[in-house]
This record gives sequence, structure tokens and C-alpha cells, in this order.
Amino acid sequence: MSKEKLICRDIVKTYGKKDVLSHVDLELEKGKIYGLIGRNGAGKTTLLSILSAQSPATKGTVTCNGMPVWENREALDHICFSRELNPLNAAGQGGYSIKEYLKIASVFMPNWDNELAKHLLEKFELEPKKRITKLSKGMMSMVTIITALASKADYTFLDEPVAGLDVVMREYFYRVLLDEFADSGRTFVISTHIIEEAADIFEEVIMLDKGKIILKENTQELLDRSRHVSGKAEDVDAMTAGMKTIHVEKMGRSKGVTVLLEQGQTLKQTTEVSVQPVNLQQVFVSLCGKEVE
Repeated sequence: MSKEKLICRDIVKTYGKKDVLSHVDLELEKGKIYGLIGRNGAGKTTLLSILSAQSPATKGTVTCNGMPVWENREALDHICFSRELNPLNAAGQGGYSIKEYLKIASVFMPNWDNELAKHLLEKFELEPKKRITKLSKGMMSMVTIITALASKADYTFLDEPVAGLDVVMREYFYRVLLDEFADSGRTFVISTHIIEEAADIFEEVIMLDKGKIILKENTQELLDRSRHVSGKAEDVDAMTAGMKTIHVEKMGRSKGVTVLLEQGQTLKQTTEVSVQPVNLQQVFVSLCGKEVE
């Protein structure tokens, strides 16, 4: 079973005296779209860099289909991390044209689909000869999307892929991603701050907070068991007694709590207490935000 997964065990990443990632265990199965969400500085990009061997872990192991990924070309042939471009580096990425950049990317991706790359260039209305240094934020995101999708890598990671894209291009990206997923059965990990917009495409969500994975769960199952309960404090406390509370808000005698129901637990609205479903962004804020007293 483990040979069909990308697995990291006990991953630690330390910069100076600070652990950016702390004892992270994670398994990514083939044929799923994962959402990786967390606040700024939570360690999302660092984790994706280690999973794709772009950065070494201070401690721990990463394997792909049973093979270690670090300095292992055979394993890395199955992985693509299409990360944000750096236009300020004129001697590196910034100095290349889009066409040159994609050509270089294709060298490292044995399953590269040149026809798909050309098709997406046309759909995104990008000029292949334009240099990275001359691209807008949205255009750079388009280039990272093209790189990711055309790589045809079994495990493909995208870090903030829709940054700078307008709503039309964001919708187009999600459609193309789902089409590619349906056709290929590849595994995608999408790191994004635009949570609610992308929530419907995430089969599973991974929440990272302060360098630790605090939740990894089927997205719909998570939402099915998440509720916001509000009313007079004593009534709310009585209704939610024994339940897992992940967020509390108080205002005078009133109180609102967000709870995660466990198997067998139910909540029903009454005249005194309101029970409402919550969306993925609200669950994330409840788990990673601050309580309001």
C-alpha cells in the first residue's frame, strides 16, 4: 500500500533556532485533490519544497512510491512543484522568456505534454516571447499553472496558483484542473489563501498551523460535522456540553461556539439556540484564529 503514496515521516525543518516544521507526518494518496491551507508563515511552502526535494529536511524522510525523493531522479520524475516565479532575478528565471522557461521545465519532466502547454498558452493569451521580468502577477501565475499541468507529474503541487488572476481566469483554472484530474487521475496539492472559492474542488483538506498539521480530513465529512451554535451562554453551554469546541465568541450574556461533532452526536435548533452549518473558511478561522472574549 505504501508504495502507491507520497509519504513524509517526522519531518522537521529548522532555520536558525526556529522549527518552521515540527515532526510532520503526512500521506498523499494517488488520485486525489488536496487543499493545503494555513496562515502566512505556517510552513506550507516549506513543506511542499521538502516533499519535492527542492529543499532538504533537517530531520525526517520523504518517499514516493517507496523510493526516497532526496537526490533520486527516478522518484523526482513523478513529482512537480510549480512555485511562484521570481521576476527580480534577471540572471535567473526573470531573464527567460515564457517559451524558454517552459522549455527548461520540460527537460526535467519526462512526461511533459507540449501540446497541453501550447493550448494553455493560447487560452491564457500569453505571448511566448515575453520575458518573465515583464509579466504581471497574474501572468506569472498563469505560467506556473501551465508548468504544473503540462508536467503530467503523478504528484503535482501548486502554491497560490490563482494569485493575481481575475475571477474569469480563476474559474477557467479550476475547470482545467478538474478536467486534467478526471483524465489522468493525478494527485494535486493546492496551497491557497482563497479558501472558500476553491473548497469545492478539495477532496481532502490539510490544515497547517505553526509548523504542525492540525487536521487532515475529507472536506465534505468535515463540513458535515461542523456547526456554529449561538444564543444565551448558559443555553449554548448546556447544548454543547461534552462536544469538541474549536472556537468561542462571547458578547455580554450571549455566546457563540463552533463545534466538531463526533460520531453519534447531533444538534437541533431550538427557540433559544441557533444551530448553523459553517463553511471551510469558517472552520479554518475557528481552528487557526484567535478567540474573541
